[in-house]
Amino acid sequence: MKKAFDLYEQQFRQGVMISLRNVAHKISESHGMSVIENPVEQLSSDYYVVNLRLPLEPSVLEPLLIEEFKRKNLSSDFEYGIYNCDTDKIIYGGFVNSHFETPDIPVQGELPKTDKFLNYFGVKFLDKSSYLTSKLDIWIVSSVITLLFTVFFGYAMSVILRQKKLSEVQRDFINNMTHEFQTPISTIKIATDVLGTEKIVSQPERLKKYVDIIRSENNRLKNQVEAVLSTAQIGKGSIQIDKQLLDLHALIWEVTESVRVELGDHFHLRLGADKTSIKADRLHLINMVRNLLDNARKYSSDTPDLTLRTLNDERYIYVAVEDKGIGIPKEHLGKIFDKFYRVPTGNLHNVKGFGLGLNYVKEMVKLHKWEIDVNSEVGLGTTFVIKIPISN
Repeated sequence: MKKAFDLYEQQFRQGVMISLRNVAHKISESHGMSVIENPVEQLSSDYYVVNLRLPLEPSVLEPLLIEEFKRKNLSSDFEYGIYNCDTDKIIYGGFVNSHFETPDIPVQGELPKTDKFLNYFGVKFLDKSSYLTSKLDIWIVSSVITLLFTVFFGYAMSVILRQKKLSEVQRDFINNMTHEFQTPISTIKIATDVLGTEKIVSQPERLKKYVDIIRSENNRLKNQVEAVLSTAQIGKGSIQIDKQLLDLHALIWEVTESVRVELGDHFHLRLGADKTSIKADRLHLINMVRNLLDNARKYSSDTPDLTLRTLNDERYIYVAVEDKGIGIPKEHLGKIFDKFYRVPTGNLHNVKGFGLGLNYVKEMVKLHKWEIDVNSEVGLGTTFVIKIPISN
């Protein structure tokens, strides 16, 4: 459009120069004078002056201007004036609109003078930009069509890319789910095959061991199914929370019992908050703490070193879960709360899970109207902090 506008502007200028030169030549010929080689001078983008060499009346000049501008189809409003050497001013000649009519309108203003000619007249185009823009109709339409096509193309590409990403996420989720479900199912099958033998009845300790294995794997399978179902409920917006007045430290002490036994000196409990009354859904708060601890263990070394600490100020309690694990690269920090997202660990399936734990924590924090932050350094570890209002 810019090039088309420049082209039309150049054509307009050439048309005006030719028309005014023809007017000057006709005036010279009508008075028996030789024509001037270059009688037209452009003083600005919309103002031109023409050398006359003799005084002229507006009644003579106006018809010539209209005739020549009509011939070149220069249908733009213009006004003209004739220089008077006696008064050293340009006497306003008249106004001609785009239809080449001469309505009576107030004088627009005094036209600029020049020292290049002794006798001359000036022509100023009042609406040149609008005139040139009107010539761009086809270009404007084509540009709008092109812009719309580009927008729709961009939208279509974004939809395709989102669908591709969703397909990849679904594929990864199904692969992870298959792997996670197969492990407890295979373990349960092996244990039941052993329990199906006749000799196991005479070995009570071995019998109890395999029953405990089945019970443990069954609970693991149950928790995995509940994680998937909870995520589906969150996605539908149908999950409800039941806030109760709770003592945070008592709940943390209960939740971390198995972790304290399993990790021993590698788990540190630092309960430094002195105001611990909060309003929360007990079940979901327990799951949040467990998910953060499980996540910290998954992304730690062979021997995890975890710390759960609390502290408070006048309005909030802060629950922090820290690990000294592999850490999370900066480019993944903004995505770790997305559903099914897992930080890449190569082709090895050395980190178990569906990628639902942190998404569940984030959604529960949002439902409770709390806040959660994460800080991480690769090779040094990660810290998740939940900010909970203190209940009075």
